[in-house]
Amino acid sequence: MLDQLPILSAITFFPTIGAVLILALKIAMRKSDQTLMEKNVRGAALFVTGFVFILTCWLALDFDKSATGYQFVEQVSWLSAVGINYKLGVDGMSVLLIVLTGFLMPICVLASWKVETRVADYMAAFLLLETLIMGVFSSLDIILFYIFFEGSLIPMFLIIGVWGGANRIYAAFKFFLYTFLGSILMLVAMIVMFIQAGTTDIEALQAFEFGAQVQTWLWLAFFASFAVKMPMWPVHTWLPDAHVQAPTAGSVLLAGVLLKLGGYGFLRFSIPMFPNASELFAPLVFVLSIIAIVYTSIVAFRQTDIKKLIAYSSVAHMGFVTMGIFSMTDVGVQGAIFQMISHGLISAALFLCVGVIYDRFHTREIAFYGGLVHKMPVYAAIFGLFTMANVGLPGTSGFVGEIMTMAGVFQVDPRVAAGAALGVIFSAVYMLTLYKKVVFGEMTNEKLNIATDLDTREWINLGVLAALTIYFGFFTTPITDFTTTAVDALVHHYNAALAAPAS
Repeated sequence: MLDQLPILSAITFFPTIGAVLILALKIAMRKSDQTLMEKNVRGAALFVTGFVFILTCWLALDFDKSATGYQFVEQVSWLSAVGINYKLGVDGMSVLLIVLTGFLMPICVLASWKVETRVADYMAAFLLLETLIMGVFSSLDIILFYIFFEGSLIPMFLIIGVWGGANRIYAAFKFFLYTFLGSILMLVAMIVMFIQAGTTDIEALQAFEFGAQVQTWLWLAFFASFAVKMPMWPVHTWLPDAHVQAPTAGSVLLAGVLLKLGGYGFLRFSIPMFPNASELFAPLVFVLSIIAIVYTSIVAFRQTDIKKLIAYSSVAHMGFVTMGIFSMTDVGVQGAIFQMISHGLISAALFLCVGVIYDRFHTREIAFYGGLVHKMPVYAAIFGLFTMANVGLPGTSGFVGEIMTMAGVFQVDPRVAAGAALGVIFSAVYMLTLYKKVVFGEMTNEKLNIATDLDTREWINLGVLAALTIYFGFFTTPITDFTTTAVDALVHHYNAALAAPAS
C-alpha cells in the first residue's frame, strides 16, 4: 500500500514544514501574549514529531522483512546533467534507525517543555534536524546523502551554541570543526567514485567493483568522516564537551541518533563498497575499538560531571558497534545494529535522568548529590534500571547488544572479545560508583531537601524508555526480524567480493 505513496519524503520533509509553520506562528503572534505563543509552539512541535513517529511506525508495519533490497523507493531526476537523482529507499537496517529517530523526537520536545529562551527557534531547530537525520537514513544517492549528512551539523551547532551551557560556543565550534573536516575527505572520495563508476546511485555503487588500491584510499576517506561521527578513539574528544554544554534534549538526540550516523555509514558504504579495504583495515578497527572500550571507561571513572561520565560511556559503547560491524559475521553485525538501537534508548534515558536533577538543582557535579533515594525513590529506581542496562545486565537490551557483538568478534579473534569483556567490567565499576554517590548514602547536602520526585512529563519519557529497554532485553526478534535479511545479504556480498579474483 505504501509503495504507492511517497512515505519517505513525507517522513523526511514534514518536520521542515512544521518548522516553517512554527516560525510563522512566532511572527504572527509576536505582539500577542508571549506565554500563549510559547504554549502553541510547544504543542505544534509535539504534534509534528508525534505525527512523524506515527508515519515511521506505519512504514515499519508495511515493511516486508523477508524481501531483499530496498523498499519504498522514490526516484526523481534532479541534477540530470551529471546523473544525480533524488532517490530514497530503506532496507532492514535503515528502517529501524528511522523509527528510533521518530520515537526520540517527541521525547526531546517533552524534555524541552521548560525551555524559555527563543522557544520557537529552538523547536524549529529540532524539527529541521529531524528532517536531515531522516534524509541520511533514507538517501540512496551519495550526493543526496552527503547533503543531509553535513546539513545535520548546522541545527545541532545552533542547539549547542545558542541553548547550551556556559562554554557552549567552544563546544559548538569544536563539534562542528571535528565533524566537518573529516567529511571533506569523504566528499573528495565521492567525486572519485563518480568519476570511476559514472554514477552516484548507492545501489549501483554497491555492485561496482573498485580496484583494490583505489578501495584503500576511498575507505580511509570515508573512515575519516565516520570515525569522527561515531566517535572512535582518538577523535572522540569533541563528544564530552558537546554533551556537557548541550541542553538535555540536545544530548538525547546526539547520543540517541547522531552517533549512529557513523555506524550506519560503515554498514552502507565501507563494508559493501570497499570489501577488500574493510578486510585489510579490520585489525586496525579492532584495536581502536578495544582502546575506546577500555581507555574511555577508565577516563569515565575519573569524571566529576555526570554528563561527561555518560558521554565517555557512549564512546565505549560505540566501540562495541565498530567491533561487531567489522567482525563481518552474521551475529556480530546483527549485534552491532542491536547495540545501536539499544544504546539509543539507554543513553537517551540516562541523559534525561541527568536533566531531571539538573532542572531541580542546576548542577551536574557528582559531589553535590548523595542520598537522593530518600527524597526521590521513584527516580532512584528508574535511574537504577538504566544504570544496570548501561552496564549490560541480563534482562535489559544492553546485555543483548554486547553479548552478540562479542560472540561475533570471538569467531574472528578471541583476543578482541576478551578485551571487550574487560571493558564491560570497567563499565560496571564507573556506573555503579556513580549511582552509589548520587543515590545512596546520607543526604548531607541541605539543598537537596527541596527535591521532588518525577512529574507526569518525566514519568512518560522515562517510563516508555524503561519499558522498551526491558522488553528488548527479553524479546529480540522485533529488531532482528527486520535486520536478518539485510545483514545476510551484506555478509554474503562481502564474502563473495573477497572470494572473487583481485582486479
